[in-house]
Amino acid sequence: MLSTFLAVLRRDLLLAWRGRADVMVTLAFFVIVVCLFPFGVGAEPNQLRAIAPGVLWVAALLACLLSLHRLFAQDYADGTLEQLLLSSEPAVLWVLAKILAFWLTTGLPVVAVAPGLALVLDLEQGALPVLAVSLALGTPILALLGAVGAALTLGVRGGGMLLALLILPLFVPVLIFGAGAVEAEASGTGALAHLLLLGGGLAGALALAPMACAAALRISTD
Repeated sequence: MLSTFLAVLRRDLLLAWRGRADVMVTLAFFVIVVCLFPFGVGAEPNQLRAIAPGVLWVAALLACLLSLHRLFAQDYADGTLEQLLLSSEPAVLWVLAKILAFWLTTGLPVVAVAPGLALVLDLEQGALPVLAVSLALGTPILALLGAVGAALTLGVRGGGMLLALLILPLFVPVLIFGAGAVEAEASGTGALAHLLLLGGGLAGALALAPMACAAALRISTD
């Protein structure tokens, strides 16, 4: 089973590399959204510092939402998804591999560049590690929950709008705890409670989302 997981992961990473323009568009969207805020709200340092956690997290959430449509769409269009569902391998296994590949090509670059962009918003340097950790815990949750929504709306006309309506309410707790962790660290109250909640959310999403996603894919391809 491990060989199947690694084969699907490697395949999706290779496809992402060949279509790396889509990956760069997602990352560029994240960077541009964050950099536009100082022009919209002004360059006053205290104001930027106060809104920095929320801005970074909202931008990360929107960047994830922007790229979710491509998670299963190509495999659905060329028939690969149907073959995977008909195979004897557990669907949860290769679904998890596809979600991991999606996060590695979408979420991980956001985690990597976020601390640098935080300096643009004058976020305190002591809060940068917490920002990176909160995004490293939170963006996989966004990917797991988003995968369920992407599977449910697969092949539906106007699926992008429906996808946003389905999963944005589920993203709100992740946004609250992620931004709250950075704010708590910057204010000196400590971010441990928020990070533990994000860790618990990630554990729950890992346990439930792949199974829900596999079931949704079967429904969408029937």
